[in-house]
Amino acid sequence: MGARMLFRAVIMGPPGSGKGTISNRIIKHFALKHLSSGDLLRLNIQGETEIGGVAKSYIDQGQLVPDDVITQLILQEIGGMRQNYWLLDGFPRTVPQAEALDKAHKIDSVIDLNVPFQTIRERLTARWIHPGSGRVYNTEFNPPKVLGIDDVTGEPLSQREDDKPETVIKRLKAYEALTKPVLEYYQNKGVLKTFSGTETNQIWPHVHAFLCTKLPDVSQEETAGLR
Repeated sequence: MGARMLFRAVIMGPPGSGKGTISNRIIKHFALKHLSSGDLLRLNIQGETEIGGVAKSYIDQGQLVPDDVITQLILQEIGGMRQNYWLLDGFPRTVPQAEALDKAHKIDSVIDLNVPFQTIRERLTARWIHPGSGRVYNTEFNPPKVLGIDDVTGEPLSQREDDKPETVIKRLKAYEALTKPVLEYYQNKGVLKTFSGTETNQIWPHVHAFLCTKLPDVSQEETAGLR
């Protein structure tokens, strides 16, 4: 990679929007360091770090980790990295978090995945499991032979609490309420780029084309080098 330009990006999208898949493709094609706030929290809690202990005390009480704790965690992680090209995922979630991040690092692009709630609801509520074995079915693309029944045992399938329609709607509404001000904040900064669609494979080419205007696609460079 040699000398590399600065590039600091944030990816945003509701649960079930394909954010994980798009993030993985961005990392593969553009060699950005992926920083997931959820993963970092888990690592710090498992490692019993000081900040992990503080975060755990809130999570154990069913509370959100406060802005200053999660901000400290992320900025500490960024500060310890040698490279200045990264993709933040799951942070910032509030305007104070975005403002604190801005003071420390200038964000170049915010990639917002705009997938209709109806699409996400159908996607998430289509998942059913067989509790005994953990076998997963999807009524859209991997349905059981008999609706609601496990293929192997003939026992009834169930839905995880997170996949029940009322829970999905609640999560989506909570996401929208929390992140709308953050999207407006970045819109006003002129760094927000929204990609709309109902399928990840439909959205990805547009995200890829946009990032190609900012960064070299290293996966193509590697392929060219092998010829």
